[in-house]
Amino acid sequence: MSDNEPQVPLPSLDIDQGNPTAPESSDAETENRTAADLEAMFDVPVQVSAVLGRSRMDVGQLLKLGPGAILELDRKVGEAIDIYVNDRLVARGEVVLVEEKLGVTMTEIIKADRG
Repeated sequence: MSDNEPQVPLPSLDIDQGNPTAPESSDAETENRTAADLEAMFDVPVQVSAVLGRSRMDVGQLLKLGPGAILELDRKVGEAIDIYVNDRLVARGEVVLVEEKLGVTMTEIIKADRG
């Protein structure tokens, strides 16, 4: 960056309430925050995955699979599926049918401990 380019001030990151070392914010500050404060984040792409279950097998077994093969998963019928965002577990849910397409209804939000 050259000396004659304008510098854009960066917002303070001290507002993070999840950080125990961050200064406490006032009630007025908290009340004034809205989803619009995060508007810059709305266009950030993320990868969302719904995992029905998992299975482990040797490469030899995998190569023997063909059309019509049944792959046994580690979940039972009716058990919640895992929902990942960018490879991080964020929720659990149920598979639903919406206009002839599969979807997921979130039934539980997973709060991960940061640290």
